[in-house]
Amino acid sequence: MAGKLTQPRAPQTAITLVLGFGQTIAFASSFYLLGVLGDAIAADLALSPTFVFSLMSVALAVTPFVATRAARWIEARGGKEVLLASNLIFAAGLILLGLAGDAATLTCAILVIGLGMAIGMYGTAFAILVSLYGEGARRPITGVALLGGLGSTLGWPLTAYLEQRFGWRGACFAWAALHVGLCLPLAAWIVPHVVGQQHHAKGRAAEPVIWDRRMVQLAVLFSCAWFISTAMSSHLPRLLAAFGLTPARAATTAALVGVAAVSVRFAEFTVMRRFSPLIATRVATLMHPLGAACLLTLGAKGASLMALGHGAGSGMNTVAKGVLPLHLYGPANYAYRSALLSRPAQLVQIAGPALYGFALAESPRMALALSAGLCLVMFSMTFGLERRLQPQKEEAAA
Repeated sequence: MAGKLTQPRAPQTAITLVLGFGQTIAFASSFYLLGVLGDAIAADLALSPTFVFSLMSVALAVTPFVATRAARWIEARGGKEVLLASNLIFAAGLILLGLAGDAATLTCAILVIGLGMAIGMYGTAFAILVSLYGEGARRPITGVALLGGLGSTLGWPLTAYLEQRFGWRGACFAWAALHVGLCLPLAAWIVPHVVGQQHHAKGRAAEPVIWDRRMVQLAVLFSCAWFISTAMSSHLPRLLAAFGLTPARAATTAALVGVAAVSVRFAEFTVMRRFSPLIATRVATLMHPLGAACLLTLGAKGASLMALGHGAGSGMNTVAKGVLPLHLYGPANYAYRSALLSRPAQLVQIAGPALYGFALAESPRMALALSAGLCLVMFSMTFGLERRLQPQKEEAAA
């Protein structure tokens, strides 16, 4: 059941496009920002590049502390306020980053950007769609994920262009301007304000969410997925180079991940939505192991298949993160349940790049076996997730 509208609803296509465009800008100006600007920032501020790049883990560490509180706010008052606040926070963090002159200010700026990431990434956009469309939100969720996947494809080259034209500080200011000059007014104009179910339930206490067996399985599935995703985002070119590719060719081949992720989300948006999201998720968990098998068997000749397999699996798992809780439990408590399910994954992904880096340093084959093995754990977690058509009322969490 969807929430209560307090303003006329724009067409679904317009809402999906605005939310998806906002996700593209959000990812490009945060998650993928230091990948382009990190070296220039380190050189200008006389800091170690390792220190600068490690600040992304600091940004990711913010999310577990605020995500559930933001989810309760969304449940009670709707997601539009949180989305608009995220644009302002992103802009503030980017302006502070552009003004940074030392390590302390730089760290503060990244923490502010991390707060924007915590409340402005996929979770809030997906919750808005569920509040609008209830169990019919699968297709717009996929559309938003499809556009959000362009964050790296468009973000990396655009950030590089802005840096060359205006310097790294100018690039930060330009991204801040996009947040307040484009994303903010578009969201304010197009995205409806939907009062959350708890807000108009005449003071009734929020229905609790318990960690039942299916919740635990989903949490394990998403934790493994996010570990692999963050590990590959940092180490896939190095992994491919370890199997015989030159560094330049490894980087080019790794870019196929984004192509595969966007392509599989488009397939989900157009064709695969006719199938159960559980089936799509089950298939997605096998894509990375299939790519790993090709890389182990064919060596450098299998590198493209590895990148495509990982990208396809990662792209579908992002959609599953938004769709599976809705499919299994319905729209009630969607935002809060999704935040709870994300918390273990958010903690795990912080350590993903470092742990996978250790494994890769020991043995590329061992690192590949680790990520493929985690995917098989994910595959096993997709069984026993039957949907309950008439779920019993949940009891208080322990």
